Amino acid sequence: MKHRLLGLLVLILTIAACEVKTEAEKIVDKSIAAHGGERYKSVRIDFDFRDIHYQILKSPDRFEYTREFSDSLGQVKDLLNNEGFTRWIYGVEVDTLSEERIGAFSRSVNSVAYFAFLPYGLNDPAAIKSYLGETTLNGENYHLIKVTFQQDGGGEDFDDEFLYWIGTEDFYVDFMAYSYHTDGGGVRFREVSSVVTVDGIRFQNYLNFKPEDKNTPVENMQELYEKGNLELLSEINLENIQVEFLN
Repeated sequence: MKHRLLGLLVLILTIAACEVKTEAEKIVDKSIAAHGGERYKSVRIDFDFRDIHYQILKSPDRFEYTREFSDSLGQVKDLLNNEGFTRWIYGVEVDTLSEERIGAFSRSVNSVAYFAFLPYGLNDPAAIKSYLGETTLNGENYHLIKVTFQQDGGGEDFDDEFLYWIGTEDFYVDFMAYSYHTDGGGVRFREVSSVVTVDGIRFQNYLNFKPEDKNTPVENMQELYEKGNLELLSEINLENIQVEFLN
């Protein structure tokens, strides 16, 4: 009897230990809840970004990202989903794309989808979250969270690094910084410029900054921003946002 009770106690303690979350995970969970929570799980979002129309679909078992635009090639439609990437021009599938081009197009579509859904993507199974403590920026208090990715499941950009400034009171992501290695590499700092809430999901637009040295460590970006030593590179604005929840 004692052995059974001991075994049961060990099992309970093991389960409890598995359910214990780190401080970073708790903060990210609160941030996701503040930005939209359960509404992210099964939803289709349409928006326009830089004269390109995007439709981003996410559900527990699949994703489907599309973008449509016109250029010198004609009317283009790109699709990235669980099966891979496909491009159509004037409705005709393009089957001559090189692996390099497929990779570049896939990263481009995935990047827009990732930032549009922040902070929901921070709970991706491949994401490794670390709590760097509290900091003050523009007179407000923030939790500083660092996110890296496991190589297994982290995609081609698994070695990118991200920092998120999450408000200690409202848990909104007001600032972020990230380093990347594709397309020549670099580092960016983003500041929320405006917010639109549609059907309970918070969408944020950003001012996008870069440092003089593209090899600047991502951890140095807050100091450079506060000193005014970052160059405004672009604005990230989502327009004509529509939300449809899936059954």
